[in-house]
Amino acid sequence: MPSFNTTRRVRHAASKMFDLVADVESYPEFLPLCQALRVRRRVESGEGVQIVVAEMQVGYKAIRETFTSRVTLDRPRMKILVEYVDGPFSHLENRWTFRDVGEGSSEVDFAITYEFRSRTLGLLMGAMFDTAFRKFAEAFEARADIVYGAPAS
Repeated sequence: MPSFNTTRRVRHAASKMFDLVADVESYPEFLPLCQALRVRRRVESGEGVQIVVAEMQVGYKAIRETFTSRVTLDRPRMKILVEYVDGPFSHLENRWTFRDVGEGSSEVDFAITYEFRSRTLGLLMGAMFDTAFRKFAEAFEARADIVYGAPAS
């Protein structure tokens, strides 16, 4: 099963990076392959945890796919879990963890595992998805510099 994980040190506080990743409605503006995103449901589950069910349309050239995920935004633990609900995958899960490391910086851990339901779709889109997933953390870091301002070197 394809997977990717990375830890990046960014020049923004963990809470700001959490907010940026939690703002799923903005993904089409900057996230590779994301063409549209619609929040179907948002529920407060108590103790600072929110559950979001979102439908994302991804695509490249003539290929378009839509899938639904359940996103658990766990602010007290500074973690975000994205679990696959429906679409072209047999499995999709990604996890984000955010930790302050001082001086307004944080470490952002990103891990994803996925598998396409269809072997054909996996062959068509697998390499492209792998490349895009590897660019996700970079895309969020660049977005943070736009939204919060690039910190002085």
